[in-house]
Amino acid sequence: MTKIALITGGSRGLGRNAALKLAARGTDIILTYRSQAGEAAQVVAEIEALGRRAVALQLDVADSGAFPAFAAAVREQLQARWRRERFDYLLNNAGIAIYATFAETTEDEFDTLMKIHLKAPFFLTQALLPLINDGGRILNVSTGLARFALPGYAAYATMKGGIEVLTRYLAKELGGRGIAVNVIAPGAIETDFGGGVVRDNSELNAQIAAQTALGRVGLPDDIGNAIALLLSHEAGWINAQRIEASGGMFI
Repeated sequence: MTKIALITGGSRGLGRNAALKLAARGTDIILTYRSQAGEAAQVVAEIEALGRRAVALQLDVADSGAFPAFAAAVREQLQARWRRERFDYLLNNAGIAIYATFAETTEDEFDTLMKIHLKAPFFLTQALLPLINDGGRILNVSTGLARFALPGYAAYATMKGGIEVLTRYLAKELGGRGIAVNVIAPGAIETDFGGGVVRDNSELNAQIAAQTALGRVGLPDDIGNAIALLLSHEAGWINAQRIEASGGMFI
């Protein structure tokens, strides 16, 4: 039976790339977007061009109060489009970057990052859990910044550190249902994340490349392929693990 993946933040960046890589491997996609309906529709069209089925649903992951209604919408789409009650893979990907030193981080910035990067994966996964197939997979997205420290990302990395702990607890508690839970930690990637600074600032790009064993900054395909691999049948025995996809940054 065809697998179905739900990807938060799937209309752009790493989420979009992961959706296309999974679709190319035969997986159908439910993706979320916050405000860019046109971008989401374009990704759906690209997935359908690959011969897979897809749907885009609006969701602001910062609004946990919307999660029950979103879960109901997912259930409706599963029944209407797939004649199924459950999906197989959940990729908690949606996120933003806020750059500020520890001393300058405001409480509002901290709370925004917490809602999106920590509270959302916790309670959205909880809301969707009845819709995930036994034997399914959950993959959370962390960051290399949870291992190494660069000034300006204290709050962001703190949330991602929490996600790495949560991943282990989910793996332990959901093991009885055969659900494997892992976390992927990308290094610096050339996307529009954080205003596209890694992609567009050639000096910063070169500095990061010089600190990476493979000698370059990561590309979206590097992460999309890794995500597709971790959600493949062959990776089913990998569980409760942090997999860093950084090309060997700061080793």
